[in-house]
Amino acid sequence: MFRNFSIFITALTCNFCFAQTAKLPVTITDNDSIHDVTEPSVSPDGKWVAYTVSSTNFEEDDFSTDIWMTSWDGKTTLQLTYTEAESESKPRWSPDNNYLAFHSSRTDSNEVSQLWLLNRAGGEAKKITSFAGGVEDYAWSFDGKKIAVIASIIDTAEYIEGTETAVPLVIDRYYFKEDYSEYLTTSRKHLYVLDVATEDTIRIADGDFEEELPSWSPDGKHIAFVSKRAREDWDRDDNYDIYIVEAKAHSKPRQLTTSPGKDNDPSYEAVPAWSPDGKYIAFTIGGPLKLIYYAIQHLAIIPVEGGTAKILTAAYDRNIWNPQWSADGKEIYFIGEDDQNLDLNKISINGGEIKKVISGRHTIYNYELGGENRIALQYTNPLIPEEIFVQDENGFRKLSHQNDGWLSRHQLATTKEFQSKSKDGTLISGFMVLPNNYVEGKKYPTILQIHGGPTSQNQNEWAMDWQLYAAWGYVTVSMNPRGSTTKGEKFATAIFADWGSVDVQDDLSGVDYLVNNGIADPDKLAVEGWSYGGIATNFTIVQDHRFKCAISGASIGNALAGYGTDMYIREYEGELGTPWQNFDTYVKNSLPFLHADRIKTPTLFMCGAKDFNVPLLNSEQMYQALKSLGIETQLIIYPDQYHGIDVPSYLRDRYERRKDWFDAHLKQ
Repeated sequence: MFRNFSIFITALTCNFCFAQTAKLPVTITDNDSIHDVTEPSVSPDGKWVAYTVSSTNFEEDDFSTDIWMTSWDGKTTLQLTYTEAESESKPRWSPDNNYLAFHSSRTDSNEVSQLWLLNRAGGEAKKITSFAGGVEDYAWSFDGKKIAVIASIIDTAEYIEGTETAVPLVIDRYYFKEDYSEYLTTSRKHLYVLDVATEDTIRIADGDFEEELPSWSPDGKHIAFVSKRAREDWDRDDNYDIYIVEAKAHSKPRQLTTSPGKDNDPSYEAVPAWSPDGKYIAFTIGGPLKLIYYAIQHLAIIPVEGGTAKILTAAYDRNIWNPQWSADGKEIYFIGEDDQNLDLNKISINGGEIKKVISGRHTIYNYELGGENRIALQYTNPLIPEEIFVQDENGFRKLSHQNDGWLSRHQLATTKEFQSKSKDGTLISGFMVLPNNYVEGKKYPTILQIHGGPTSQNQNEWAMDWQLYAAWGYVTVSMNPRGSTTKGEKFATAIFADWGSVDVQDDLSGVDYLVNNGIADPDKLAVEGWSYGGIATNFTIVQDHRFKCAISGASIGNALAGYGTDMYIREYEGELGTPWQNFDTYVKNSLPFLHADRIKTPTLFMCGAKDFNVPLLNSEQMYQALKSLGIETQLIIYPDQYHGIDVPSYLRDRYERRKDWFDAHLKQ
């Protein structure tokens, strides 16, 4: 059946497929019953794993996250927190095994997260910080007596004195807006140390900069952190460096790394990792700043006393993150991105061969080492929503079972990996998801779903969209076109300052493959995406008229309208330059809007009203253009939502509107 250049790597089907016919198809409301299981934390004695479980709170129309823990042998599972309107996150054990710290906004009228301690001997959790802007991050010292805290400090008043009127916002920053944070003024993230016994705090590093990702030295005398404080106008780039500072009040930090790229990019939330003997720090080292987020980041180590960083993964042309040292200090573990997988790997501190720790086709988002030969992982694949798995001397097994009941009741789609050949001959990896009760030889209406980023990848993970589309009778095809980070830096930078170019051809190659192999009905095709996926959708429908409908979420068609109105000013100037100097580049990357008259495809636009990532005005422009041209279109605006829609009823609404739009245009 599969001819020519197709390479089917894995058929991800259930071992119990014979029983699936008796199971229920997945419905939109079933999404409310899936639990997100994240943030594994192994107790110091290795006997327990704490983690977070998120559930839908129907009464509040919100999501609630609680902390659970399961014994390493899997025999005992306990729910530790029971909040309804609030949530807990970032559970981390004290080194003496007696306390579990976590973030929560419970009892806080400003809805900011503070640090709490839960005594394992019993009793209620206790709030131990009261920062006005809340706690962003924290780390226990190795003796458990102190906690390094990153707190958000707000230096301006919120209201005009004597009134309840908000003060005017005074904007003087180069980087002045951010999704969820909205407008940025004088708020800063600063490093403090909290004495656990007295609950007193001291400010460690002075200056009008920001500190992130604290990490204690094994002897407890120093803290490593990440900052851009080497540059006076630190808003203008993402050249992060690692600093080391004495854990004393008002100490002067010492700059450790000096590479011209991002060192330990905070967006990945992985701290600088001290070696067990305290002599080295492992970190991620980024590529040239001129490549912004297209650059690949590698694993490196550097002597704590200073010197030249040694890159251990220079020959591994893939992104890595979250380095952690083995207990004996001879190896470093890390997450590695590779051709539709996120793998847990390890490498000797002397470099050499990279070894995969967990075999298979999967996505490992997070992990924690629990001493010799014990690893807890946040794991998923197309048949398993995120759960906590563990590996030890007895093998690899599931530890949490939050979604087992859900899975036992529902019929799951068959997801397959394949490769297609793009217009210029480049091999492109992707996924096809077949509808329930698929019949070979029958042609099906098909949805091309384009991922966001663009520097990300479709990967072997649970995707509710794919399960729903299969239940609705659709084939889904989702590729990893150039611009994705799945095959290295050259592959990613192929669309640098050239959006909607070869990536569109790569996406279309997947559609062509399914059509040529009699799977997709060429007369019943749709295309959709969110964020850059929506941008690529706009580029696709202006170039190709085969699609009967499109859905463009949180997208832009006019790069000129994006400059200065969204949060990507550093990326705009790094990739496209400024409009007054590189007008032609902006015009080329504004094809969907400036040539909207070429679009013939009925298109549904969606966006959050408060999106500062790809603001609503961009969707409004595209909607208005199509409306003026007499092309069937709608604009759906979700009130008070940012780039990610996170209200359960809005998520259900978005699924319902997508289904109605597809059904109306593909099933008539």
